[in-house]
Amino acid sequence: MVGPLFAREVRRHELIVAQELAGLRLDQALARALPEYSRSRLRRWIDTEKVRVDGVVRRARDPVAGGERIELEAVLEPVGEDRAEAIPLDVVHADAALIIINKPAGLVVHPGAGNRSGTLVNALLHYAPELARLPRAGLVHRLDKDTTGLLVVARTPAAHAALVAALARREIGRRYRALVRGRVTGGRSIDAPIGRHPGVRTRMAVIQRGRPALTHTRIAERLGEFTLLDVWLETGRTHQIRVHLAHVGTPVVGDSVYGGRRVLPPGLGLEARSVVQAFRRQALHAAQLELVHPASGATLSFEAPLPADFSRLLDCLRTVGR
Repeated sequence: MVGPLFAREVRRHELIVAQELAGLRLDQALARALPEYSRSRLRRWIDTEKVRVDGVVRRARDPVAGGERIELEAVLEPVGEDRAEAIPLDVVHADAALIIINKPAGLVVHPGAGNRSGTLVNALLHYAPELARLPRAGLVHRLDKDTTGLLVVARTPAAHAALVAALARREIGRRYRALVRGRVTGGRSIDAPIGRHPGVRTRMAVIQRGRPALTHTRIAERLGEFTLLDVWLETGRTHQIRVHLAHVGTPVVGDSVYGGRRVLPPGLGLEARSVVQAFRRQALHAAQLELVHPASGATLSFEAPLPADFSRLLDCLRTVGR
């Protein structure tokens, strides 16, 4: 069922510009004083005369001297045109500041061209309509369509700003389980820049002019010609784990984009061959999440068990190795 967008909310703020902000542009000073709002939102409010400095409308580029009285009428309107839909969600945790979701395989995170409904964003807008006021319905990071596991969603502007900043400072711990093709001999760190593939714009690749990307791996279990890895990230580039593991010759099992031709090792029984061939998505799962709560300051840790298809795949490979 498709629901209406959440109505707008108006918040009024009054503050005195701190002396240490003297000399900054008005929009910069406001961003420092009100970090719960994005710079683009503050700029829009200045441009639409929702901000007054000592009772006078000012431009975003005008400097502040310190000591001025600022009044802000913060109009929180729905962001974007995405609609609420009654799609079931596996909610691991929810409170007034954030939501933790265990995403299933096959669920697209963000609506896109030709894909405006049936996404996690649509589901979140139904579960918590106030998320319509936040960019991307409060999502702090994302997972690929066929990657499963834990995602963080902010419920308020303040929580969103705090969590996005924490992610940028690498203060949100994310650990994954990845089943790869090949016999991995030990843990390693993969430090290789990632950017848009020069020939296929829908893919990413390790390229010299890419953005810095660092992935760490550790062996969790050896399974014959396959290896189960624990993976954690220092950066969060698009498709980072899949690109890096393929780059070092151990692609994620089932990865149709970066995994190359599907080749099964010898020795697999009929059942194991059938299960591996039937696994048509990447065997990648966001298993653990650790973060500092943006309101309480408490450290929170979450775990999501492997989905059933992933577990069955591992069980089959363990049987072969006996």
